[in-house]
Amino acid sequence: MLRKAFMSAAALTVLGGFVFGKDFVSYMRTGAKSVRHAVKSEVPLDFEVQRAREMVEHLVPDIRNSMHVIAEQQVDLEDLVEKIDDRKSEMNKQERAIMSLRTDLGSGDTQFVYASLTYTADEVKQDLSQRFERFKLAEETLGRDKQILRARENALAANREKLEGMLAEKHGLEVQLEQLEARLKSIQAAETVSNLEFDNSQLARAKTLIRELNKQLDVKEKILDAEGKFTGLIPVETDSKLSNEENVVQQIDDYFGNDRKSEAGTKIVDLDSL
Repeated sequence: MLRKAFMSAAALTVLGGFVFGKDFVSYMRTGAKSVRHAVKSEVPLDFEVQRAREMVEHLVPDIRNSMHVIAEQQVDLEDLVEKIDDRKSEMNKQERAIMSLRTDLGSGDTQFVYASLTYTADEVKQDLSQRFERFKLAEETLGRDKQILRARENALAANREKLEGMLAEKHGLEVQLEQLEARLKSIQAAETVSNLEFDNSQLARAKTLIRELNKQLDVKEKILDAEGKFTGLIPVETDSKLSNEENVVQQIDDYFGNDRKSEAGTKIVDLDSL
């Protein structure tokens, strides 16, 4: 299989060289670039946003590593500070002992008693010389430890600043991603609305049906109006009827008038007389 693929690639290369000549490499490079661009343009934006989010999440291991380094530096710094404090305390004790021996030798005595033991002036002088040399060596060591302490403090401060910068950058990228996703959703919603299409034939049939239904209702209303069964009007007839019934006496009087009422009264008298 590999042999066939290799032979096919070789044949394609020979054919390409024959067709394009010296420009074959340029054509191949341009074609590959075009293919890459075409493939990349087809990748959904949702996928690209998710890829960007994963790239931001990949910053977490570096941040955690920086936190681990800072924690170790803090522990080493605390140990060194404690060591320096112990050395200072011991050197203060040695300094007091040196000054005490120096004072004793300055007295001019030939013998001295320390912790119930007797020492000659030469022994005290020798001990004092050794103490002084050790004290100077310890002082040099303390100076170096202080330099190391300052260097470690500077390194710790630099790493803390770096960590704060990484956290700030990560937070800023997360905010930008949230804004990017919001913009993408807004654009997708707008595209959905703009790409919304209706079936024209279905739309036309719906319009025709609604128009026919309105026509049928209009015909029914006109038939009812012709039969005196009016529809769609304000129902004021009931109130008017009640009003007419309440004023029926007044309406009769107005209709017949006083003259006809007098005549009616005369006829009634005459009938009584009969």
